[in-house]
Amino acid sequence: MKEIFDNTSPEMNPLHSLEQWDEDVLDRYPEPGQPAKAKEEFRNYDNPQRDTVREFYRLNHKYQTFDFVMEKRKEFLQFNRKEMPVWNAMEFLNTLVDDSDPDIDLDQLQHLLQTGEAIRHDGHPDWFVLTGFIHDMGKVLCLFGEPQWAVVGDTFPVGCKHSDKIVYPEFFDDNPDSKDERYNTKLGIYEEGCGLRNVHMSWGHDEYLYQITKDYLPEPALYMIRYHSFYAQHREHSYEHLMDDHDREMFEWVKKFNPYDLYSKSPKPPVLAELKPYYEDLIAKYLPKTIKL
Repeated sequence: MKEIFDNTSPEMNPLHSLEQWDEDVLDRYPEPGQPAKAKEEFRNYDNPQRDTVREFYRLNHKYQTFDFVMEKRKEFLQFNRKEMPVWNAMEFLNTLVDDSDPDIDLDQLQHLLQTGEAIRHDGHPDWFVLTGFIHDMGKVLCLFGEPQWAVVGDTFPVGCKHSDKIVYPEFFDDNPDSKDERYNTKLGIYEEGCGLRNVHMSWGHDEYLYQITKDYLPEPALYMIRYHSFYAQHREHSYEHLMDDHDREMFEWVKKFNPYDLYSKSPKPPVLAELKPYYEDLIAKYLPKTIKL
């Protein structure tokens, strides 16, 4: 029997904001040169803030099954909800203003501008800058009623055994796939070295935006978009058995992108009026006049 989700309920959306997941990632993967938190400090279940993250991953790991991913691909990859210019889509995303981030009082668009500007400052190609600017645009899924655990969160392959390097691996015990002989072996439905292009990832903003942009951006940009939340691989190297040599080459770009995503936040807001013409030109260079969501 298909489970019915009430996407508006606090039970299905335990995070105070989507950025609470970003903050949790920063706790787990601090900026290079900064000391990591002790394991016992990270697993502080008595901390109410941590409890919301823990509950988020309980839901994520329980419900992100192979069948769920297939259903979401069928539902959202028709791209029949809205059509608009990319900049309008960014402003649409901007209705997800974060009111609870204790470190920064910036909205989504400003954070993305900061990411793009940090990449541009370091002299990377313009398509890399654009990738930084749009990389979270898939979070518009929340504006279509999707629960938080189906929008953000560390991503992982479905259709094979869950790695114990994924955050809160104990919660996979409640995932039906963990008891399904088709999906609970190391390779599951895949073959050794099959390449990630043949692997289905958990559903969320990464995969959604990849599917929107896959015909327009250079391949390194698409890897950055699709796998920037795949920490179990690009930080823990837990799925080498599914990757091929081309994936390993492209993941060097994912690793280059990751610090800009995690560590580019600054309390100084970008000047939107000054930057908008540059990013509009960049969008026009690589992406169509309108995109379908």
